[in-house]
Amino acid sequence: MRLLTSTFLSLCLALPVLAQRADPGFDPIKDVSLRFEKGAVVVSAPAGSHLKASFMEVTKKAGPGTLKMGKLPPTTAKDEVGDGIWHGSVKVPVSGEGLSGTVTLQVTYQPCTEGEGGVCYPPTTRPLEVKAAEIPVEKSVASPTGKPVDAPKAEIAGSAAAPAPAPVSASAPVPAPAPASKHEGLVWSLLLVFLFGMGASFTPCVYPMIPITMAIVGAKGSGKARGFALSLALVLGMAVTYTSLGVLAARAGSAAGAWAQQPAFLIPVSVLFAAFALSLFGAFEIALPSSLAMKLQGDGSRKGLSGAFFMGMVLGPLSAPCVGPIIGSVLVDIAQKGEVFLGGLKLFIFALGMGVLFLAVGTFSAALPKSGEWLTRFKQGMGLVVLGFAAWNVRLLVPDWANFAMWAVVTLTGAAVFGAFEGASGLTGQVRKGLALLLLALALLTGVRAVESFLGADLLPRGGAAAVKEDHAGWLEQDLEGALAKAKADKKLVLVDIYADWCAQCKELDEKTWPDAGVKAWIAQNAVPIRIDTFAKRKDLVDKLKIGSYPTVILLDAEGRELRRLLGFEKPATMKAWLEGR
Repeated sequence: MRLLTSTFLSLCLALPVLAQRADPGFDPIKDVSLRFEKGAVVVSAPAGSHLKASFMEVTKKAGPGTLKMGKLPPTTAKDEVGDGIWHGSVKVPVSGEGLSGTVTLQVTYQPCTEGEGGVCYPPTTRPLEVKAAEIPVEKSVASPTGKPVDAPKAEIAGSAAAPAPAPVSASAPVPAPAPASKHEGLVWSLLLVFLFGMGASFTPCVYPMIPITMAIVGAKGSGKARGFALSLALVLGMAVTYTSLGVLAARAGSAAGAWAQQPAFLIPVSVLFAAFALSLFGAFEIALPSSLAMKLQGDGSRKGLSGAFFMGMVLGPLSAPCVGPIIGSVLVDIAQKGEVFLGGLKLFIFALGMGVLFLAVGTFSAALPKSGEWLTRFKQGMGLVVLGFAAWNVRLLVPDWANFAMWAVVTLTGAAVFGAFEGASGLTGQVRKGLALLLLALALLTGVRAVESFLGADLLPRGGAAAVKEDHAGWLEQDLEGALAKAKADKKLVLVDIYADWCAQCKELDEKTWPDAGVKAWIAQNAVPIRIDTFAKRKDLVDKLKIGSYPTVILLDAEGRELRRLLGFEKPATMKAWLEGR
């Protein structure tokens, strides 16, 4: 078990190291140019790299007056983690008020290299001196109420500025803001992480320790106000530990987003979490060495806010036997998305969720229900979630029969957790038993499907019409040279779909985008389409086409020159607009 723990810790330490790996031929300062042109800061990245939209910012360093950054131009593509990016140059409009002399702007950007071994560098901030006379003066227009408001900023598309909008009429209706679907998705994500944190506080490694911990820091029986302050200090200490883990995971993910989707990463992680699940089922225990645990716990009472804060910081490692598998699932999700701020925020929210019971006990000296069978079942339920995550993580990497077999194991385990093979009494027990039997039936069905898929035979009748798969009729396979020759003869372009069998977004393109009537019509009229698996079948094209993530869609002319590149899954309407150059 010490070997398993060491392996997990080594993996966690290796991810930040990968984030620091850099292309020796690229300098994020020397190779990215800054200039001021027609009221906008122009940031230019060389070929083979791109700029991420999430960190693009222009501010004023010091001096009189104010500076406002206008609306960023639309991104030209998305990277492997779904963030918007620009290739080439991007113009960031700015305007000012009360500026004089020479103004020093602070330009922040994050460059990433592409192709084999491409990485994302940390956000870089550089100064840019501009004469105040060259910065447009912020204008205002009359609102329907007669009060001046800021004029709408011009939206810049690509590398050319769009025309300034016409003045707003006083009688014109004010357009309603667009729905913030992205923000709503973030709220639900944070809520889920908060609930994960609350669930972690009910695990047997944490729950029985809550009243003991609050007594050690002096919160119980010290009055509501002081009890709340001490409890809050302890929770904030926990938040520091977990937030640091979130930032490290996100920093690693920003550089290894595509790598974190590949079998070399996904398979070991799934095996690791399957082992975590077995630990939660009681097969073995993951624990810190006793000497380290005693050193963290100390041998004296930790009174005061500082003592409570320190106790919170060490509570994370002490709760590793149960919390490790849960927080590990969150960390992998953060690493794959690679968003540093959101990574830290998610683990901060996780700590707050985990701290709810600590706050309640410390503030109100509440008595918790005694631990017993219900706590064991809760721990096993968390193990079932972690086991399901392990199966889900590799669902695209294994053949169909193995996929069915994995889910048969997961559902069979769920049936055992909910008591399919135990007696039941009372309404609650009968309902739990019914759910267990339902999972058992599902386990038998998926098991039969696994055998069918492995033998290539139908053992059970299949109801309904068989799913129709897109066969990519008219698409060439792997033969880029043949596609270029055909495009030259037909005087067409070449549309290259770069995919890998394990790539989830590649399958989304196959299922949702390429079958679209509008997309198919454009391709039939304008391009010779070809699908290439550069991960397994045409590795010789990785360097030539500069492939750094999957999926990658490239539009070439008949001579093989790249016209446009698109990273990640795009919906049919967006893909059609991109193909048409809009």
